[in-house]
Amino acid sequence: MWGYRCFDTHIKDNRSTNSLTASTNKKKISFLVLDQGTSSTKSFLFDIQGTLEHSAKIKHSLTRPAPYHVECDPITILEACRSLIDKALSVVKAKGGTIQSMGLAVQRSTFLFWENKSMEPRTQALSWQDSRAHSIIKDFEPHQNQIKRISGTPLSAHFGGPKFLHCLIEDRTLKQEVLSGNILFGPLSAFLTHALTGTPAVDESIACRSLLFNLSTGKWSEKLLDLFQVPRSSLPELVPIKHSFGTIVPGNIQLQCVVGDQQAALIGQGGRKIGTLAMNFGTSGSVQFNVGRRPALVPGLISSILTSSNTDKIYMVEGTINACNSLFYHLEKKLNIPHEQMHWHKRCQERKTNGVFIPGFTGLAAPYWTSGFPDIYEGIDTSDPNDIIRAGMESIGLLTYDILEQIKPIATSWPKKLTASGGGARPPLLQFIADLTNLPVCHSTMKDRTAYGVYQLIRPKEKNLSKFKESYFDLTFHPSLAKDQQKSKVNCWHKALGTAGLIKNGQ
Repeated sequence: MWGYRCFDTHIKDNRSTNSLTASTNKKKISFLVLDQGTSSTKSFLFDIQGTLEHSAKIKHSLTRPAPYHVECDPITILEACRSLIDKALSVVKAKGGTIQSMGLAVQRSTFLFWENKSMEPRTQALSWQDSRAHSIIKDFEPHQNQIKRISGTPLSAHFGGPKFLHCLIEDRTLKQEVLSGNILFGPLSAFLTHALTGTPAVDESIACRSLLFNLSTGKWSEKLLDLFQVPRSSLPELVPIKHSFGTIVPGNIQLQCVVGDQQAALIGQGGRKIGTLAMNFGTSGSVQFNVGRRPALVPGLISSILTSSNTDKIYMVEGTINACNSLFYHLEKKLNIPHEQMHWHKRCQERKTNGVFIPGFTGLAAPYWTSGFPDIYEGIDTSDPNDIIRAGMESIGLLTYDILEQIKPIATSWPKKLTASGGGARPPLLQFIADLTNLPVCHSTMKDRTAYGVYQLIRPKEKNLSKFKESYFDLTFHPSLAKDQQKSKVNCWHKALGTAGLIKNGQ
């Protein structure tokens, strides 16, 4: 239907989602959502009431060609998106229906270069896990406060600006092509939008991961562009999250929303209400807090945009955890455990450990922001794989605890319970978080909250939802750890971080 590497699709003018023909009005209306993640791309069809009608998934993989290098193939991901769109069209047409509009959620800190005219990738996509730019980060440390103040995002090799500059330092030919104006640089979402609709654009939620975005003005920052030596001409147009991105053909589908995957996950848990706090655990993890219509800067956390349109903008603060499900994939290789035998949640269920594991293979994100380093084992029985796995799981919970402690000072009230979603939100992890925070932790009944969040952004406002409500949970985990044990666990964690030199002054 699309053709291999067929980038020169026929692009049609944007149309309002409300300008349906009379014949279309007689058809059953569906809404298409693509959730483009680290390990797979998934599609979902929702009806007008928010009921899930169809879903499909195509897996893809990362490559690690060198230390600190983590890449994915943008063509493979683009073809997965196209295949899923074709399948969704077939499903809808078989029922005599039509797709009114589409929304796209995408992994955020994955960047690449591609040709402006042909839309051909010029590089592989540098994954959010990629920290090859760590070698130049020290050069920017004198500017880190300015970077955080303007962009809302801490200085890190995982984000766009350092990745851009590193690639140009390493590839002089690429540098000349960028300077000539023939090459675009941007997040994976902008490449996919360009290839699917013919329009290169980057939404504000994902632009926040570039270190080039001015959070207060909503524009590219001239100071940060100069700092990372990024020509303005090499960047896609900045647009709101809810925006007419263009028409996808075949199918004449209007792309009406592009948003970061974790923002969508928060929205899917009822996160458009100011003061909402939610956790999402997938390949990576995220703890998000809706701060309302004014940005808030919090030490160690990312300040970004939750959702935006031409008339409104809502901000959030977020703590990201690099190693969640990816941690257990990593341990499978380190411990020589076949994937089908890992079942980390079962290994951890009745297990206790007095040790500390600090995952360094992708570096630490919030609130410590340290590039990759060798994994650290403190007080762990390294001859026992299950002790390592339990300590690894606890590292996720302890980082979650640290992030929550950073959020507390800006919260006017604190929730009486925490909510969690995502494929990594398994019972032993949620129980451990309940023990650390002394709060009940509720597990979402709906597995794909990210997709549901995108649906909420593209559905007509006047339509009521069916019984799919944000507040539905199937499991609640109550605190069961004595206060002195909780304090000891946290102290051991912080002591190990300090001994390793990972806690900076003021943290």
